[in-house]
Amino acid sequence: MNAVHVSVAQNPPFHDSDDKVFTTRDAVIVLDGASAHAPVPVSPSTYAHTLGGHLRDRLEDDPGTDLAGALADAIAATTTQLGLTAGRSPSSTVTILRHRDGQVDVLMLGDNLLVLPGRTITDPRLDHLDIPERLQYKQRLAAGTGFDDIHRGLLVALQRQQTARRNRPGGYWIAETDPAAAYQAIRATISVDRIPWAIVATDGAYTPMEHLGITDWPTISVMTAPDLHDILTRCHTWEHDVDPDARTLPRAKRHDDKTLVTSRFT
Repeated sequence: MNAVHVSVAQNPPFHDSDDKVFTTRDAVIVLDGASAHAPVPVSPSTYAHTLGGHLRDRLEDDPGTDLAGALADAIAATTTQLGLTAGRSPSSTVTILRHRDGQVDVLMLGDNLLVLPGRTITDPRLDHLDIPERLQYKQRLAAGTGFDDIHRGLLVALQRQQTARRNRPGGYWIAETDPAAAYQAIRATISVDRIPWAIVATDGAYTPMEHLGITDWPTISVMTAPDLHDILTRCHTWEHDVDPDARTLPRAKRHDDKTLVTSRFT
């Protein structure tokens, strides 16, 4: 029988976070609701929680279903349930790992990080967009301006530019209201013999982890949930005590939600 053994750490906890993790017997689903710097009708947490719940239910009802099709159905159901409109909705990354018939199916939409033995997978399309406000806010932070009103204005302008390029050719693809975005996800199928473990991290976790050199992934892969939480606490403490104004590691906000998930396949 397929099975995925999962350890999860989140900072802040699940119900206070825009990051959400759902599991079935054979799959793990990690979502990161994008911070909304301009008003949206429901919170990113509500969107990611609703989307993840629909996706989990779909995979429980039909464990062998096509992952892109399952995600498309979940986006459509979430859009209807929450009454959302394209361009005025929160969005979320989605990463799915599913163990099936001696293989691991991967679907990734958005910039979570998936680490496998000898390989990493992420979706770089959003970061590759040429939007001047991204460079501007990072340069200002590096110069010591901190999270001032100009910084917040740049984030609003950046998000408007991103929204204009969301879910269209030449832009980037993300879970929002368009089910077709699911079919633009990065996908892979890998023999479970080649990947006895996998780690998924949201960007709020892996960005400070990489900066601090916490990248011994084989060791991390066997950690318990409390050990994983210690890593996230270390990152949060460094942000708070050492780099509170994001001068050393420029970032949109002092603390992003952090999620770290390890999976082992049997």
